[in-house]
Amino acid sequence: MKCDPTIYRGAPPSLAVKPRLLRHLLLPPLILLLTIGLGYAGYRVSEHFGIRSLSENGERQLELHARTVESELGKYTYLPSLLELESSVSHLLADPTAQNRVTVNQYLEGLNRRSRSRAIYVLDTTGRVMATSNWRDADSYLGEDLSFRAYFQDAVRGQPGRFYGIGSTSGEPGYYLAHGLEEQGKIIGVAVIKVRLEALEERWQRARLEAYVSDENGIIILSSDPTRRLKSVRPLTADTKEQLARSLQYYWWPLNELQPVEREHLAEGVETVTFAASSGLAKDEKEVSYLAQTRKLNDTPWEITLLTPLQDLRREAANQGMLVAVAFALLAFLLIAWNERRKVIATRLAAREALQEANNQLERKITERTAHLRASNERLKGQIRERRQAEDTLRRAQDELVQAGKLAAIGQMSTSIAHELNQPLAALRTLSGNTIRFLQRGDLKVAADNLNTINNLVDRMGRITANLRSFARRGDDQGQASLGKAVEATLQLLALRLEAAGVELQRDFSDVQLKIDQTRLEQILVNLIGNALDAMQDQAAPKKLWLEGEPGDGKYRLRVRDNGPGIDPESRKHLFEPFFTTKPGEQGLGLGLTLSASLAAAAGGSLSVEFPATGGAAFVLLLPLLQPAKAEPI
Repeated sequence: MKCDPTIYRGAPPSLAVKPRLLRHLLLPPLILLLTIGLGYAGYRVSEHFGIRSLSENGERQLELHARTVESELGKYTYLPSLLELESSVSHLLADPTAQNRVTVNQYLEGLNRRSRSRAIYVLDTTGRVMATSNWRDADSYLGEDLSFRAYFQDAVRGQPGRFYGIGSTSGEPGYYLAHGLEEQGKIIGVAVIKVRLEALEERWQRARLEAYVSDENGIIILSSDPTRRLKSVRPLTADTKEQLARSLQYYWWPLNELQPVEREHLAEGVETVTFAASSGLAKDEKEVSYLAQTRKLNDTPWEITLLTPLQDLRREAANQGMLVAVAFALLAFLLIAWNERRKVIATRLAAREALQEANNQLERKITERTAHLRASNERLKGQIRERRQAEDTLRRAQDELVQAGKLAAIGQMSTSIAHELNQPLAALRTLSGNTIRFLQRGDLKVAADNLNTINNLVDRMGRITANLRSFARRGDDQGQASLGKAVEATLQLLALRLEAAGVELQRDFSDVQLKIDQTRLEQILVNLIGNALDAMQDQAAPKKLWLEGEPGDGKYRLRVRDNGPGIDPESRKHLFEPFFTTKPGEQGLGLGLTLSASLAAAAGGSLSVEFPATGGAAFVLLLPLLQPAKAEPI
């Protein structure tokens, strides 16, 4: 009975290597793109619902403050018409004597004091001020010609005069209400009341409210921010500017346009706007974004606009997006780790089954060869060829076991590596958030220090992942390795375990070049140092680990010695047997020392064990030197 050699034949390289290579090349960019995409989607969704909530709350505030402005304006509308009931006013307009003027001045002065308005005055039909409440002041309106004012022109035609402008005499802004005074159906004069609306602005400022009121020309006449006042919310044509200049409604104010950097329409009367710092809307930021909600004021051509800052909302949305991205990245990492563990377990089971099957096949071959020992020479040659094929199969299985040992070691170190990466990731999140706040405050030095720290953390994470990729790479029987680099890479992979165990490490070896593949040397050192850490796990301090080396006869002898409890005599007999382990549960495959000894032998060296009288265990790795020469100790 012949053994079918195809049972042990591995998959062709083109089928086994390329899909794995494609997965390794495409999976990280795909995960990164998905992480960025989900983070951005989370940011947009959070921003959308946040703006909706702000809009609903802003509508209530806008309605409340709009009614306040309407109430403030409405309580003065009746005052100009009251002057029709005062006979002294009609007498003055009919007979403008000094005595009549004094009488009306005193009446208007008292009325102005009781109504708490800025000024009340009476004009004749030519626009000349005949009497005024501020007749005692140096900047009195008495005798002024105000016929060019729009409110006078409307009132003298019998229409209500409503006008916001800057006084040509005092230079003070105010809201003017004018009413034509009639006698027997004929306009004999105009009564005007000037009202100051700064109380509304002060009330907004105390409430930390961002709002402004724009008139029929699109000019901001009331604003919680003084830098916005008398700016245009929409472009003014040359004809409009000329007309406003002739009427002196805003005196000689330049009427610059308040132009947003960005504007996005959301609904009727609702939009998002972004202003540059040069517009005076920001104090310590380059740009400020607002949710702008606008509503018309009843009985006036004016509009009130409420501005709700979006900085806090967008910062919260960014945090939500980052949380979604981090959650997805963590989930992807857990899935990858679970898949790798599944592969390790499957490889372990497949290797065990392959070894058992190989053992069974070998036993059958021995029985067959014993039975057909005296057969013909051709059959003997065929059996020899089958044996060679079986040896090739076993060598390939051994290579797979080497890689399985690496994956098992990586699985055991996954917690340490995750901890090593989580620490800088947490620091990166804190430092990035602090850097944004320091940049907002203008503290560039602290922000630069934070960025340097972030750069160092990224380099540290890069070194960790570079060592892990190097360790996971397949090795060759031939090659050369630096002992110093191998030790440093091994210690970095096991850094968390060394720190957690509190092991004191002592080095006494030279950085020499050895005839062995770099990754295989690192795997041997990971197995030996990892076994030493496991041996000292439950031991009380002090815990010590020695790495001692010396050259001799073209080879280099490296001793990995610990002061642990040592190895019992019964276990010493089986140390280098496959699947033999003293570790409890699923902590070990029982292949570490076996594979390490095989790798050392394949490189022309050996691995042995000594038991010092002082206790513990010492594993001696003997490997050929690449160029026997004097090396400096490290």
